[in-house]
Amino acid sequence: MKIPFSPPFINHAVIQGVTETLQSGWITTGPKVKKLEELICFYTKSPNALGVNSATSGLMLALKWYGIGEGDEVIVPSYTYAATALAVVHVGATPILVDVEDDFNISVKAIRNAITEDTKAIIPVDIAGWPCDYDAINNLVDNTRDIFHPTHENQKKLGRILIISDAAHAIGAQYKNKFIGATTDITVFSFHAVKNITTAEGGAVCLNLPQPFDNQEEYNFLRCFSLNGQTKDAFTKSKAGGWRYDIIYPGLKMNLPDLLAAVGVAQLPEYFDTILNKRKEIFQFYQDYFSSKEWAILPPFRDDEKISSCHLYALRINGASEYRRDAIIDKIAQNDVAVNVHFQPLPLLSLFKSYGYEIKDFPVAYNNYKSEISLPIYPQLNKEQLHYIVNTITNAVETTL
Repeated sequence: MKIPFSPPFINHAVIQGVTETLQSGWITTGPKVKKLEELICFYTKSPNALGVNSATSGLMLALKWYGIGEGDEVIVPSYTYAATALAVVHVGATPILVDVEDDFNISVKAIRNAITEDTKAIIPVDIAGWPCDYDAINNLVDNTRDIFHPTHENQKKLGRILIISDAAHAIGAQYKNKFIGATTDITVFSFHAVKNITTAEGGAVCLNLPQPFDNQEEYNFLRCFSLNGQTKDAFTKSKAGGWRYDIIYPGLKMNLPDLLAAVGVAQLPEYFDTILNKRKEIFQFYQDYFSSKEWAILPPFRDDEKISSCHLYALRINGASEYRRDAIIDKIAQNDVAVNVHFQPLPLLSLFKSYGYEIKDFPVAYNNYKSEISLPIYPQLNKEQLHYIVNTITNAVETTL
C-alpha cells in the first residue's frame, strides 16, 4: 500500500470552478479573487481579507504597511518554516529568533526577554494549526507601550508592537471560540498546495486592526500596493474606457490570479462544512491509537481555549535522538508511507547560522525537532490506510534501536 504525504484535495467542484474560470476569458485578478476574499471573511469573521500570491508576500505586505525596514527588529519563533523570517529579511529588518514551548509554539517569556525599543512587530506562528497564546501576547504588547519607539505614521497610530499571526497552517483553527483570522491585528494564511485549503500557490492577509484604523481603507491600500501601487487592477482597466490609471505607491507585484482563486472558492465552503471535521476525525484516530504507546508524545488537539485546524499530525518519539528519528523515517519509507519533519529549527540552517544564531541557544526547539515525525493527515485517507499507517509507524519505532 502506497500512501503519499499530502496530496491536494481536488474534486469535481474544483475542476468545474477552474474550467468555468478558463472559459470566462478572465484568469488574472478579478471576480474569483473577490469571491475568495468574501468567503474568507464570512467563515473567519475577519473584517477584511486580501488575496495574495503567497503567505510570504502577505507577511511582507503587512511589514511594509507598518513601515518596518532597516534598523527595525521583528521577533519570530526559531521553530517555523524559513519564510516567516525571510519576509522580515526581505523588507530590510532584522529577525530576532526566540525559543518555543513544548507545544511547538512561540514562548511568551522568550518574547518578553527579546523586546527592545527597536522591536516593531511579533510574528507568532500557529505550528501544525495549533493556536498560540494570543491573550498573553496581546497583554505583553500592551504592557510594553512605554518602550515602543514609533518611526512611521501607522506605528504612531497603533502606539505599540504590531502582532502579525503567521497562520499558514491554521485556517479553521479556533482560539476562545473565534476562528483564527479575527484574533490578532493581522493574520496571514497560506493556500500553498499542501495546506488545508489550496489555490496551488497563494495566501490571504486578514485585517482586524483596532480603531482608529479603518480596515476597509487599509485593505484598499494593501490591494493597491500588491498591484505595483496601481490605482486600477487589470479587470477594472479592461472595461470600456477604463484604461487610464496612476501609480501612487512604490508597490510590489503580489496579486493572486482568478485561475488559482477558483480552486479556493470551490474548496472553502466544503472545507468548513465537512473536510475540517474529517481532518479532526483522523487526528482523533491517531490520538486514540498512539495514546497507548509509551514512546509516543501526542501533539495538542483541543482544550478549553483552543481547537487545532489539524493541518499536521506532529508525533514525537519519546527520548529519540535525531539519528534514531531519521532511522525510523527510513524504515517507514521502506513500507511506502510518506512522512515528513516539521520543521528544521532556523538556527540549523546555513543562512541563520551566518547571522550568528546557534541551536544550543534554542533547546526546546531542538528537543521538539529531533524526535518529530509528521504523519499523513488529509480527507482522502480511509480506515484501511489509517490502520496501515499506524501499524507501519509502530513497527518502525519498536524495531529501530
